[in-house]
Amino acid sequence: MRGLGYTLPAVVAAIAVVVLELRWLRTGLFRRPAYWISMVIVFGFQIPVDGWLTRLDAPIVLYDDNHITGLRFPWDIPVEDFVFGFALVTGALLAWERLGPAARHHPERDEADR
Repeated sequence: MRGLGYTLPAVVAAIAVVVLELRWLRTGLFRRPAYWISMVIVFGFQIPVDGWLTRLDAPIVLYDDNHITGLRFPWDIPVEDFVFGFALVTGALLAWERLGPAARHHPERDEADR
């Protein structure tokens, strides 16, 4: 089936990190303006780099059309790349929040856990 090879795992990963945050970790990451600003920065760099790598007129990275939806925006970037990028960056930030040094310095969360 078209789109299952890359699209399905990308969508599942994105849903998984959202569910992980909202149901289990509850770091409050999605409520922070800094998170959304960081996502704008990530996508701001992803667009020119990914656009150059995946452009259809001279691609460096090739995708099997049977494994993506075929939707490309902007500059020939498969939309799956943005979904996977969201999941990857959000997952890393959630891990940092829960396991990194910053996790030890949140008095409001420490108090809520008591």
